[in-house]
Amino acid sequence: MTFLARPFPRQIACALVAGATLLLTACSGDEELVYEEQPVEELYNRGYTNLLEGQNDLASQLFDEVERQHPYSIWAPKAQLMAAYAHYQDNRYDDAINTLDRFIELNPGNQDVAYAYYLKAISYYEQISDVGRDQRMTELALESLQDVTRRFPGSEYARDAQLKIDLARDHLAGKHMTIGRYYLRQGEYLASINRFRVVIEDYQTTTHTPEALHRLVEAYMALGVTSEAQATAAVLGYNYPGSDWYIDSYALLTGSDLRPEEDRGSWISRIF
Repeated sequence: MTFLARPFPRQIACALVAGATLLLTACSGDEELVYEEQPVEELYNRGYTNLLEGQNDLASQLFDEVERQHPYSIWAPKAQLMAAYAHYQDNRYDDAINTLDRFIELNPGNQDVAYAYYLKAISYYEQISDVGRDQRMTELALESLQDVTRRFPGSEYARDAQLKIDLARDHLAGKHMTIGRYYLRQGEYLASINRFRVVIEDYQTTTHTPEALHRLVEAYMALGVTSEAQATAAVLGYNYPGSDWYIDSYALLTGSDLRPEEDRGSWISRIF
């Protein structure tokens, strides 16, 4: 799966340093932290500089120090969000998610809370694995992305989240297709039908729907349930008349002297 560029919009960077008169004058290139009481501006600015230079681990430590040493300053929530981003940049997604959860819990009305929800969703999204593996991360990503669109429907984050929702749903449908094809090859037709039905009923708008319909035709024909095979082929032909999947289904039916035929009593007709 191809992912978009890592999310740290310019306006968020500006928002995190806005509202105060501090300048980014701290030295860069620190290799380790010296744990001593330091002014909030020095800690924050050093963290920001290290982040810009790609020293994400050190940056996150410095931002954590802002929160630890100056928990009631206006910079504490900003540093918390920056620490989460530094974790994310370093591919430490669990740390990023934990930090973001804490930020959201402590700062529900913060002006950057929409970005926090979005970054949390992306932290799950970038852990999506191929369809041959467990899809728990895909489910968590989908849930978090939907949370963004529901809470912040007019934001730029919602627009990008919606695109990723579509990709995540397509990925989950692909998982069911993989399992369904396996059952079909093994001659476990009822089990395969159940998987393809999930695609049709829950992921109908994904790219996998035409193939799922064809595989249902194959499974029904193998079971000798020709009426369902005909009804499914009719739905496939009506919705995807020029697809290769319909051509294959049509050939499968005509090879047994059958034709696609609508059946209003069939579950597939009710779905479509």
